[in-house]
Amino acid sequence: MLGLGHKVGASTVWEILKKAGIEPSPQRADRSWAVFLKAQASAIVATDLFHIDTVFLRRWFVLFFIEHGTRSVHIAGITRHPTGRWITQQARNYLMDLGDHAESIKFLIRDRGTYFTDSFDAVFQAIGVRVIPTLPQVPRMNAIAERWIGSCRREATDRVLITGQRHLRLVVSEYADHYNRHRPHRSLGQHPPDQLIAAEPRSASDRTMVSRLDRLGGLIHEYKQAA
Repeated sequence: MLGLGHKVGASTVWEILKKAGIEPSPQRADRSWAVFLKAQASAIVATDLFHIDTVFLRRWFVLFFIEHGTRSVHIAGITRHPTGRWITQQARNYLMDLGDHAESIKFLIRDRGTYFTDSFDAVFQAIGVRVIPTLPQVPRMNAIAERWIGSCRREATDRVLITGQRHLRLVVSEYADHYNRHRPHRSLGQHPPDQLIAAEPRSASDRTMVSRLDRLGGLIHEYKQAA
């Protein structure tokens, strides 16, 4: 124990901090992007746009929003021409669908596409949301949205011959419903977004009956214990 009048040298302080597992002061507060996303997950919504080409060589764009905290996905709209006016209207519709839940949003992450105009930002800023554009060529800033696009492609749209807008809407909406209601997520303790509160597990036995629900013509299977 050091006395009150004892002078401690810089090297001694460094040794004490090192033994205690305390990093030098610039590192004590981790200001990385990953830490920000984790700390603010419940207040963050991300949005992005991805395209799908049909068998008739027409390109359609899908706009969606995803909540970081719950990973819940909302398909906002599908269009061949993602103009700034169209995307701004989809943003208004999205907030209307959220209702009072929109008040929990504090940050919106989007890329720097020209279709995300000042009018689009203003829709969210009007309710106190801070819009955060990603840096150029840094897709990891919107990694959760990018990851959902990859999952949707690998598990659905890349395995179906899309014929047009109605067909695409059906496929994407069906996959989003599967993603929200049934697909397990590692970050959510293997629960889907809409079932974060785990149900009481049923005891399994040799006579346990399992039912299967086929989606998208059998492309996706959902299993659950039969009642």
